[in-house]
Amino acid sequence: MSQDNPEIPQVDPQPLTGVVKWFDPVKGFGFVVSDHGGPDILLHVNVLRNFGQSSVADGAKITFHAHQTDRGVQAASITEIIPPEGAQAAVLTDIGELDAQAMADTPLQPARVKWFDKAKGFGFANVFGKDEDVFLHVEVLRQSGLSDLQPGEALAMRVINGKRGVMAAEVQAWEAAIAADEGGGT
Repeated sequence: MSQDNPEIPQVDPQPLTGVVKWFDPVKGFGFVVSDHGGPDILLHVNVLRNFGQSSVADGAKITFHAHQTDRGVQAASITEIIPPEGAQAAVLTDIGELDAQAMADTPLQPARVKWFDKAKGFGFANVFGKDEDVFLHVEVLRQSGLSDLQPGEALAMRVINGKRGVMAAEVQAWEAAIAADEGGGT
């Protein structure tokens, strides 16, 4: 707790790294296992939302700041999420057959989630200014470090014409795409 105000938790100034043990977007929380050991660290959906995501894939690597509370250690803010290493293993054939440079040259487009059903493993989004639905597959989300999407959620997507129609080949949380663009990435 802060010495100035005992009601305000003191955030550790040094970032921690760890792996998402599990995260349930329906429950609104999950846990991170720190690379330095110790007890599991609570990850609340509001902390993810402040980072610009509503979910995170199990096994994703995460850099974050934490604080001690009466209930244990909790993540206070996130600075980076790296998709799980195994996420690249289950590439859809539509995407696996693409030239990597052609994919990198495809611009990120702003979009909103129309609907997504994690149990079914897919959903749809709309690119701003276009009427056509864009297919979203759960494997594409996993490759991007996401596990679920909510209706109305803002995204940045690389859209391709797949064998079965228009589909997202890469998905990023809107805020992460903006930060990467401002930092010279993407």
